[in-house]
Amino acid sequence: MSSATFSSTCFLKGSEVKVSSLKSKNGNCKLHVGGSTSLSTKRLQISNAKQEKEVRVALLGASGYTGAEIIRLLANHPCFGITVMTADRNAGKSMDSVFPHLITQKDLPVLVSTSDADFSDVDAVFCCLPHGTTQEIIKGLPKGLKIVDLSADFRLRNVSEYEEWYGQPHRAPDLQEEAVYGLTEILREEIKNAHLVANPGCYPTSIQLPLVPLIKANLIEHKNIIVDAKSGVSGAGRGAKVANLYTELTEGIMSYGVTRHRHVPEIEQGLSDAAHSKVTISFTPHLMPMTRGMQSTIYVEMASGVTTDNLYQQLKVSYQDEEFVRLLEKGAVPRTHDVRGSNYCYINVFPDRIPGRAIIISVIDNLVKGASGQALQNLNLMMGFPENTGLGYLPLFP
Repeated sequence: MSSATFSSTCFLKGSEVKVSSLKSKNGNCKLHVGGSTSLSTKRLQISNAKQEKEVRVALLGASGYTGAEIIRLLANHPCFGITVMTADRNAGKSMDSVFPHLITQKDLPVLVSTSDADFSDVDAVFCCLPHGTTQEIIKGLPKGLKIVDLSADFRLRNVSEYEEWYGQPHRAPDLQEEAVYGLTEILREEIKNAHLVANPGCYPTSIQLPLVPLIKANLIEHKNIIVDAKSGVSGAGRGAKVANLYTELTEGIMSYGVTRHRHVPEIEQGLSDAAHSKVTISFTPHLMPMTRGMQSTIYVEMASGVTTDNLYQQLKVSYQDEEFVRLLEKGAVPRTHDVRGSNYCYINVFPDRIPGRAIIISVIDNLVKGASGQALQNLNLMMGFPENTGLGYLPLFP
């Protein structure tokens, strides 16, 4: 499996659409639309049929929300094609019988149990299995596969800390040593050469993206960081739970995991890496009566002599060349509605009424930038593709 390089040019002129020379090093995965393709026909002639897609992908745990999002995103990826999908409780079913909104994706393979999956026709794996089940499965996969794990099973470097927070021993400590944490904008170079990437959690993504650059620049104190975070219900997964019923959630807000949410050590690990010293935060998540979306409101104490303008300028410099992390104009309040269905993270900084403190607001779609979108961003890097490939979705509004 060779890495891919792109030299692509797109033209939109009159009623013609032309895309040329999108190909990999070995010449496969070509995307050519030539001549006088008329927009009035509402068809785009693409020469790379599904079976010719260069990167063959296995999707483990396809029947959950993150698995369905992977499928939605890969539908527009020119070089990634799904050849294996697993869902133990739905083995033998078609994907559209599990998720009717995917009925148009006729080329998807039938769901199989993980034990029956054939990886001989696979180059890369998205693992969307529940926490605690992934380590042994990944340990048993064929060598040489590129793997992005969306569970929490490889996010914590300290296996003792994993046992403390997840209530069971780590079953693949050797693999843990080679796992790379997949916060793309912060650890891009490490991800490029990784064999196994631990995709970040949704809350840690929304919190670390604004805080890491500020901590690295010594602009905020490492103490008294308070995070008030809110998530759509899809963040709790697709399993049937009484607490997630409509009548339990609608017209209300529910705090959960107070002082003991499992994302706390992951967040503190990333912030401590940036600070080169231990950082402890106060973090409380809340479940909101909405399907998707996440907002983290972060309260920080600024270093001596630092202003909110300094914080704003540092974030501007840090993310000015990033496609998916956007610092809004001063005074604009980030809204979850404005990133829905997209891989974007919108951030802004505000002065607190308390002198010396600032308020940072960060919003993402918990299923995209907080899960499947960042996972695709990471696999693109691992396979040598531009990291935005397949991720050109505008936010869905209203």
